[in-house]
Amino acid sequence: MSTPESRSAAAPTRAPSEGQASGSDLPVLVVGATGNLGGRVVDHLLARGRRVRALVRPGTDATHLAGKGVDVVRGDLTQRASLDQPLRGLSAVVTTAAGYTGRRRGDSLATVDLAGNRNLVDAAARAGVPRFVLTSILKCDQAPDVPHFWAKKLVEDQLEAQGVSFVALRPGAFIVPPGAGWDFWSKGLRKGRLRSFGPTDVPWTWIHVDDVARALSLAVDAPGAVGKRIDLGTDRAVSMNEMAEVFGRILNRPIRTVGMGGMGAMMGLASHFSHRMRDMQSMIAFFGTGKYVADTRVQGELFGPIPTLEDSLRRYARAGSLA
Repeated sequence: MSTPESRSAAAPTRAPSEGQASGSDLPVLVVGATGNLGGRVVDHLLARGRRVRALVRPGTDATHLAGKGVDVVRGDLTQRASLDQPLRGLSAVVTTAAGYTGRRRGDSLATVDLAGNRNLVDAAARAGVPRFVLTSILKCDQAPDVPHFWAKKLVEDQLEAQGVSFVALRPGAFIVPPGAGWDFWSKGLRKGRLRSFGPTDVPWTWIHVDDVARALSLAVDAPGAVGKRIDLGTDRAVSMNEMAEVFGRILNRPIRTVGMGGMGAMMGLASHFSHRMRDMQSMIAFFGTGKYVADTRVQGELFGPIPTLEDSLRRYARAGSLA
């Protein structure tokens, strides 16, 4: 848990320079580069002067990546034979792939998060990839009842069992700017309401999606990161009631927390028929346990100062023209 003592201990010894690439001229392969998080990872790597290769599925438009100088290669996590060539001659792999969100037809927890990532780990082991950076989930090893959390834990275990040199970053809940993903808040905030999809009085950890991308880009060559499972979060965990107070100060108007209302009832009904809704309900129940809290000390040591909740929510507000 991020306490005043742990935040003091998290004072960085020396953060890697974002403007300075490592000595390697070999590219970093980004899996999931056409997504919101993966695209941000690409931008951070390019800003550091790193060469980037992107694994993109056949039929997916990647012209925006090619226009940035990214080497686009075609492959599919569900097709093992398509992975060997893209994983040759790399300095590192970063994967942000997630099938449980259903972003593309046919994606699922079973096909992408489990079988697909296992295929990627096997291919990385065969290719002798020097470093494999996995986007995992905070406290995944404590949540066997949350399928997409537990899937990340299983991939971490496979990386270790295969002897792959890995770094597993475990971010908390994402703060995603309006227009860049599923926007759950901005419409309500304009009316003075902050909608909660979990308990309103239990603290849990949040982190801005761009801070996750920055850490993933730094993890490809951060000294001392190999073999670690690293929590990522802001400077403190907060309840939704506390978050409403912070938003109120940022937006200079009262913000009150509201529950899911009818949406919660619909989710409960849908969970009888949908694996994804059952997964979501299990995640919300896990949030209620109070366990979803990051220890950010290693994050601070490896990646620099811990972002504050206030700064993260200000960035959200600016992106949505809320302030």
